[in-house]
Amino acid sequence: MYKLLTRVFTTFFLLFFCNTIRTSAQTVVQLNDSVKQHIFEYKQVYYFEDTTGRVPFNQVNISAFDARFKVNPEPTPVTRNINSAYWYRIKIGGNLNTKNNWLLEFFDQTIDSITVYSPNAQHQYTATLLGSNRPFEARFYHHKNFSLNLVNPKTGDAVYYIRIRSHHSVNVIMVLRTVSWFISYALDEYFFFGVFYGMILVFGLYNLMMFVAMRKVQYLYYIAYNISIGLYEMCADGIAYQYIWPNNPVWNHYAYGIALFAASIFAVLFTQSLLNLKINAPRLYKATSWIIALRSLFFLACLTINNSWFNYKIIEFIPLLLAFYSGCYTWVKGYKPARFFVIGYSFLLTGFIIKSCIALNWWILPVTEFAYYSLSVCFITEMLFISFAIGDRVRILKKQKDDAQLAIIAQMKQNEELKDNLNKRLEEQVQERTKELVEKSSMIADQNEELRSVNELLQQQAEEISRMNVLLEKDNIILHNDIEKVTHDRVMSAEVDFEEFSKIYPDRETCFKFLSDLKWENGYACRKCSGTHYGGGHLPYSRRCSKCGYEESVIAYTILQNTRIPTNKAFYMIFLMYSTKGKISSHKLSEILSIRQSTCWAYSTRIKKAMEARKKEIKNAGAKGWSKLVIDNSAD
Repeated sequence: MYKLLTRVFTTFFLLFFCNTIRTSAQTVVQLNDSVKQHIFEYKQVYYFEDTTGRVPFNQVNISAFDARFKVNPEPTPVTRNINSAYWYRIKIGGNLNTKNNWLLEFFDQTIDSITVYSPNAQHQYTATLLGSNRPFEARFYHHKNFSLNLVNPKTGDAVYYIRIRSHHSVNVIMVLRTVSWFISYALDEYFFFGVFYGMILVFGLYNLMMFVAMRKVQYLYYIAYNISIGLYEMCADGIAYQYIWPNNPVWNHYAYGIALFAASIFAVLFTQSLLNLKINAPRLYKATSWIIALRSLFFLACLTINNSWFNYKIIEFIPLLLAFYSGCYTWVKGYKPARFFVIGYSFLLTGFIIKSCIALNWWILPVTEFAYYSLSVCFITEMLFISFAIGDRVRILKKQKDDAQLAIIAQMKQNEELKDNLNKRLEEQVQERTKELVEKSSMIADQNEELRSVNELLQQQAEEISRMNVLLEKDNIILHNDIEKVTHDRVMSAEVDFEEFSKIYPDRETCFKFLSDLKWENGYACRKCSGTHYGGGHLPYSRRCSKCGYEESVIAYTILQNTRIPTNKAFYMIFLMYSTKGKISSHKLSEILSIRQSTCWAYSTRIKKAMEARKKEIKNAGAKGWSKLVIDNSAD
């Protein structure tokens, strides 16, 4: 309650102070050696918004134009309208006794164009061009901030006019510094920058080694996240412009947006991996995946439709807040590595809020160095705690692995004990069984002796039976040949029915053998290369050429090719057509073979064509004439 009252009172006091100073004259900032630096604020800065962007300096620098300048109502001047040019006026009082050289510095390195009109002793103005649109080498001071030397008016006041224009809203932080303090400050600043970017590099190398050791993709995500954060900070600090693309100012308009996009994407991917959202929180996993997709679409829109959309950095609050909520949710659910993640993202969220308040002009206090670099400090703190989170996860995984190993060892000991007990019981059983077998072996030996004599007698009888079987086999062969000949002759008569015909060609295998003997009775010759050597193919009785590998099935180039009728029924149909000289009807064939009339008609038509084509060959062929119709090259 006390803090709330303090904030309300402070806000009321500042608003009252702002409204009061508007009615007073512009404050002159005196050069004073006891003050090393001074940040311009409130009534020390007057501004004029040129909505046309075309008002020249010779019109601004006249007494009649002074009334159009207004006192700055905020601690730090802000350009809100990107289509306007903003003129700022400051007054610096001279000092005859000063021993220092002085300069004017602008903090925000993202300002596109700054034109400073500086007076000399003759009250004539000289224009100095600054801004991120100009090559870095054009600067007098090779420093990340925009700086220019000031002339000590010694007596009287020097009035400076600053014209600022930028493609996005900027904080116009103007600082009056001594050159000696600027050098000391710049050295310290670059030292801390080195520490900051060095820590990012160290974090990246550490996670690279962790990736090599652990082979976890989350480390690659975190490395990419660190690099993206480092690049974004370099863009925001002006370091990237100074060291990476000093002669390409156009990159200043894109690089920070690309770096911020990459940081958001890899931060969400790292969140998914570190918190194991796919298992611990499936809904949050889907939500974060949607955020990645939508953020990528917005990034493409910024590149292709309107580059000024990169200025909406506040959109990064959505993936940041979702990642923070995911950490809190998984922590509440008992996932311990999320605790350091939540603490780290709390700092990052705090820095982001401060930076957003400054960007949206909600920051009621003056923008100091600490406030300006608060996000960088929070980044380092967040990286530190995220490293703790990664280490904590590794520790938990190691503990789980150790527990699993201990459980395995305990199980192995238990298994060993069970095995010993089992072996002991088996040995006892083996001994008992061996004793029984020894007793039975003597009995079996006696029985074997009796069986040996019986076997000798049986062997003699078996030899006699074998001699009789040989004689019977010869008689069976003669009888079988006679029966087969009679059956074949019976089958070849026109009155034979399908049942009797099937005795000769009972199945597909028998038909294929007949076709093979009939087709290659004059020897095999490959149809592709004329090779005469062959081997067995994939299908029954098919032949594969040993030279070219061409395989020819037994029904290829026969009248049976491309027909679905069972082979033995197709044989019988050919036989019936041949025996009746093609006069049997398709209806009769359908009745005999139990095949559809349309199928019988189609196949009988093919047989009739073959009979007509080979009329001379089958004229006096006799009973074997029907087989000549089988090998029909017209069936190809």
